[in-house]
Amino acid sequence: MKTGSFLSNTFLGKLSLGKLSLGLYLLIFFGYLLGPLLVMSITAFNSPGFPRVTPWECLTFEWFDVLSKDERILNGLKNSLIVGAGTVVLSVMLGLAGSLMLIQIWPKMRATYYTIVIAPILIPGVVLGISTLVFWDRINVMLGFGNDSLLHNGLFLTILGQSTFIASYCMLVFVARLQRFDTGLTEAALDLGATNVQAFRKIMLPFMKPPLLLLRYWLFWHRSRITTPPRLRSENFPR
Repeated sequence: MKTGSFLSNTFLGKLSLGKLSLGLYLLIFFGYLLGPLLVMSITAFNSPGFPRVTPWECLTFEWFDVLSKDERILNGLKNSLIVGAGTVVLSVMLGLAGSLMLIQIWPKMRATYYTIVIAPILIPGVVLGISTLVFWDRINVMLGFGNDSLLHNGLFLTILGQSTFIASYCMLVFVARLQRFDTGLTEAALDLGATNVQAFRKIMLPFMKPPLLLLRYWLFWHRSRITTPPRLRSENFPR
C-alpha cells in the first residue's frame, strides 16, 4: 500500500509539474508574441510627442485624429483591403478547383499532380513575386498593351503573386475535408437526374462550407495586414 501511495503521489507530482511547465511556456510564448502589440496599443493613448509608455502624461485620442488625416496610411489601408479581398476570392477558387481535380484525376497521376500544385509553397516568396512581375510584364509587351494596362497594375499583380502559393494552402485544407466525403451522394444525385452543377451546389458546396468560411476570414485578415503593393513599371525591365 505504501509503495502504491508513493507511486501515486509521484505521478501526481509529475503531472502537476508538467501542467505548471506548460502554463509557464504558454505565458512566455503569448507574452513574447502579443507583448509588443500591447505596449504599442498603450502608447497610442499617451500624449508625448514621441510614442512611449512612460512617463504617462495624460489620456489622449490625438494620435487617432492624426491617423485619420494621413492620406498615405488611409491609402495603404484601402490597398490592403482590396488585396486581401481579391486574394481570398482567387485563392479559394483555385484551391477548391485543385482539390476537386486531385480526387478525380487518374490515380497514377495524383502524386505528380500533387507535387506540381504544392511546389509554390516551397519556393521563396521573393522568387514568386519577381517571377510574377516579369512574366506578366512580358505578356503585356507581347499583347502590345501600354504601361497603364491591368497587367501593370500593382494591386492586380500583388493579388496574383500572393494567390500563387496561398491557393496551395487552400487546396491542402480542402483535400483534408474531401477525404471524408462520400462520393456516392454525388453519384446518387446524378442518377436521379441532377446536373453536375446542381450536384455541386446542393451536395458538395454545403459539405465544404466549414473550410470555406475558415479560409475566407483567415486569409483576408492575414493577407490584408502584410500587403505592400509593388510600384514597378515596364521601363524598369529590359526588353
